[in-house]
Amino acid sequence: MPIKTFRGLLADSANITINLATNDGKIGYMIRSLQLMAEKPGAVHNENVVKVYTAKQTSVDAEVNFEDQTLVGAAFYTQDASRVYNPSTTVVFDKVIFNQDIYITHKMVDESGLVNYYLELEQVKLNDNETTMATLQSIKTRREMYFPAGPT
Repeated sequence: MPIKTFRGLLADSANITINLATNDGKIGYMIRSLQLMAEKPGAVHNENVVKVYTAKQTSVDAEVNFEDQTLVGAAFYTQDASRVYNPSTTVVFDKVIFNQDIYITHKMVDESGLVNYYLELEQVKLNDNETTMATLQSIKTRREMYFPAGPT
């Protein structure tokens, strides 16, 4: 299936939307790759956390919680300006198919520089049952995010 790519420069506390939703929901997506690179490689110290969600985030932070059902990807980028160690990227993905918009957040861990992102999504053709399941899963996780279950 075709690959869609997105790229950009993320400011601190960025919270951007990647528009993917279609009228019929028959196209799904799965993250293939997420790469990060400093705006000024080798010039400044960088520590950045970039996360990809299936639900719009009300706040942006540097905490990564793998129990969050809306989190589908996370990356930590670090670069030492003194070049004592090489730049590194750690990326984790869920093999989740989604057919709605996704959201990217970025938080600087310290007073570091901006970071570029490059995101590759693989398009997946969905049948009627898969379309229904992907849409219902999206609704369910968003509902749980805004209306958490209370004590029973």
